[in-house]
Amino acid sequence: MVIHTMNKIEIYKGWCKKCGICIAFCPRQVLGLDESGYPVIKDADRCTACQLCATRCPDFAITVDGSRKNDEKDENGDKSDDKTASSAGK
Repeated sequence: MVIHTMNKIEIYKGWCKKCGICIAFCPRQVLGLDESGYPVIKDADRCTACQLCATRCPDFAITVDGSRKNDEKDENGDKSDDKTASSAGK
C-alpha cells in the first residue's frame, strides 16, 4: 500500500516581504528562493503539512492545506483505502 500526500501550498507574493523565515523554518527544505527573492515551492513531495512555514510567516503570506490525499493502487490493482477497509472488517 502506497499513499502519497499531495499538500496544497499557496504563497501570496503580494503579502510577502521576502524575509526568508518560511524557508528557514521548513524542516524538509520544501521551499527555496526565486530570482526575485520570493519563496517558491521547490519540492512539494517532501511537504508533510507541518504548517511551520505558515505559522512563522509574519505576513500570513503562506497557507498549507494538508487534507488532500492521492491514493495509489498497489501491485494487485487495489486502492489502498479499499484494502485497509476490507482488512479491518475481518
